[in-house]
Amino acid sequence: MFEQRLQRSRIGSAVAIAELIYHASVHSIRKTHRNAIMSIGLNMLQAVIFVISFYAMFEILGLRRNAIRGDFLLYIMSGIFLYMTHVKTLGAIAGAEGATSAMMKHAPMNTAVSIGAAALSTLYIQVMSLVLILFFYDVLFTPITIDQPVYAFGMLLLAWFTGIGLGLVLLAIKPWAPQFVSIFSQIYQRANMIASGKMFVANSLPAYMVAMFDWNPLFHAIDQCRGFVFLNYTPHNSSISYPLFIGIGFVMLGLMGEFYTRRHASVSWDAKR
Repeated sequence: MFEQRLQRSRIGSAVAIAELIYHASVHSIRKTHRNAIMSIGLNMLQAVIFVISFYAMFEILGLRRNAIRGDFLLYIMSGIFLYMTHVKTLGAIAGAEGATSAMMKHAPMNTAVSIGAAALSTLYIQVMSLVLILFFYDVLFTPITIDQPVYAFGMLLLAWFTGIGLGLVLLAIKPWAPQFVSIFSQIYQRANMIASGKMFVANSLPAYMVAMFDWNPLFHAIDQCRGFVFLNYTPHNSSISYPLFIGIGFVMLGLMGEFYTRRHASVSWDAKR
């Protein structure tokens, strides 16, 4: 009633939204731990545990000979980094503040800001973890060489983008079927431990097995990433365009679904959970 509204230009509005997303991203990063550095450290520890576990499994099962010729740990990390980025982004977006959240009662806040903050904070943590792990591995153990680092990083962004798309779809469905979204998210993350293709080389698979995995956009992103990381590997059973188009399609569906859900949102939904 007594609020004085300021008329902003489009540039001023964009700057205000960017600032709001920045502060919301910082808040999201500190959800895991009050210290942002500890949040990155915990994520690094999880990634290192993944790498050590898969390294031990490959050694015990004798699967190391099926890997790409080159640095074996880099082969493992190329799959794990993309997998973690994808599933953590999906979880962060699906768990972002919705239209009925208490945060939405504050005037500047909206669902676009919460979604953007969840996506950017996850990307920041994953990229920082990746850079630090590769730095320590290069300095303490053995020098690493990535054939096309820019394109390899592009595949990481592609895995992040597809995670955003699927996360948006789940975020739109969540108010209508929260239990389904929770169960589906857990099953999808567990299934991608194998279905993402990070445990094997796509070129070595027979045609009938490729058909079991090529539906998964993360499978394509990981295989293409390894083609850019290793000089001696050229992907034949994956493409860049497939996960890109799948990601765009999911983002469009998710945005439309979130808009529809927001228009029909009711505060009583949260009370029923």
